[in-house]
Amino acid sequence: MCGLFGISGHPEAARMAYFGLYSQQHRGQESAGIVTFDGSSMHAHADMGLVPDVFDEQVLSRLTGDKAIGHIRYSTAGSSALRNAQPLVVRVRGINIALAHNGNLTNAAELHRELEEQGSIFQTNSDSETFLHLIAHNLEGHTIEEAIKAACARVRGAYSLVVLVEGRIIALRDPHGFHPLALGRVDKSWVVASETCAFDLLEAEYVRDIDPGEMLIIDGDNLNSQKIPGAGEVPMRQCIFELVYFARPDSLIFGEEVYSCRKRMGIELAKESGSEAEIVIPFPDSGIYATIGYAQGTGIPYEHAFIRNHYVGRTFIQPTQGMRNFGVKVKLNPVRSVISGKHICVIDDSIVRGTTMRTRVGKLREHGAKIVDVRISCPPVRHPCYYGVDFSSPKELVAANHPEKDLPHVLNLDSLHYLSIEGLLRTVKHPDRYCLACFDGNYPVPVNTPCGHCEHCGGKA
Repeated sequence: MCGLFGISGHPEAARMAYFGLYSQQHRGQESAGIVTFDGSSMHAHADMGLVPDVFDEQVLSRLTGDKAIGHIRYSTAGSSALRNAQPLVVRVRGINIALAHNGNLTNAAELHRELEEQGSIFQTNSDSETFLHLIAHNLEGHTIEEAIKAACARVRGAYSLVVLVEGRIIALRDPHGFHPLALGRVDKSWVVASETCAFDLLEAEYVRDIDPGEMLIIDGDNLNSQKIPGAGEVPMRQCIFELVYFARPDSLIFGEEVYSCRKRMGIELAKESGSEAEIVIPFPDSGIYATIGYAQGTGIPYEHAFIRNHYVGRTFIQPTQGMRNFGVKVKLNPVRSVISGKHICVIDDSIVRGTTMRTRVGKLREHGAKIVDVRISCPPVRHPCYYGVDFSSPKELVAANHPEKDLPHVLNLDSLHYLSIEGLLRTVKHPDRYCLACFDGNYPVPVNTPCGHCEHCGGKA
């Protein structure tokens, strides 16, 4: 999903970017990067790893200037490698451009081939670089804003962008508004971030969301809002998985308080499927908030049966399956006295591949759980996502490969119930604004047939 950050007109721009990225670390753990502008030159640093591992005082001191953009990466297109770390930085026709992207372009491979035939030389295998080449091809005789709009007219898919160019920060969302991007204010500086939790850490005021199809140009203290091609011509299709899983619960996403949405998901789940369990437990941390709602809705006592090791990253967004398996084992440790001999109802936010669920339920069985019911606060994930969530093949999805009635056996459960699509939509203010493709297969943007081994998409699409 990646995390974006930008700040304009702040004397500690690099340090503010550091903390802005740090607060969004849950959105990506593979690489981190910051680019600053000091009035004449850009300064960049990016590396593999978590934000505090990539940046220290010495590095931050070299990132001078009062404008900065930053990126944390979770790869869904392109390999997990340093060459794909962002922001990407180029110099075209005497103009320095840095770009950070959150999302997936569904026509990146065909654009890549076309641009190579026209002489473009790609330095990465990330779809984000396609934007830079399209911008470069349209710069002659046009402003940077016009070149960006021309690039947007060619791409399909999901993109939130933060661009640093010649002292201006340009932030935009695709016309469907798949992924979030918000505008804030700290002192006299404008800030943008994927999630508002970044504003809270910086004591910035949330101003508003950047609208789908909006390009916001921040030039000093001035804001200039423009529309990109397609703005207002297609329906809003925000990623509901942001509310289900990705976003931090203390963020405001798509006009929704994430904490409250997840709690309502648990309440709706309790209405749809109760349990005779003695206790209800979450799989920390993402399942906690739906569990609170479910416990309130059913009256079943809430307990913590797993203690989380907070020094282990999110298992879902590790780049390889082997690392996911390892992460699941070391991330949570059961409390035997809470589990032994009990009929337990487990609440979790989602089941994607089934790796996490099988391992954790196995732990419950090992520690003496008598009956294990599982309730999931979203519908079954049966279809790949091509817009920036890392399940791009049906072969990866346990619910796509087994009938729902067989899943309890497959996952070693006594019973299983998912929240319905209708129940999920009852938890949001504007149910007609969300992308549900991973649940119902209705893709708002056409996707090319996956090739399975294209190097330009990391063998995923």
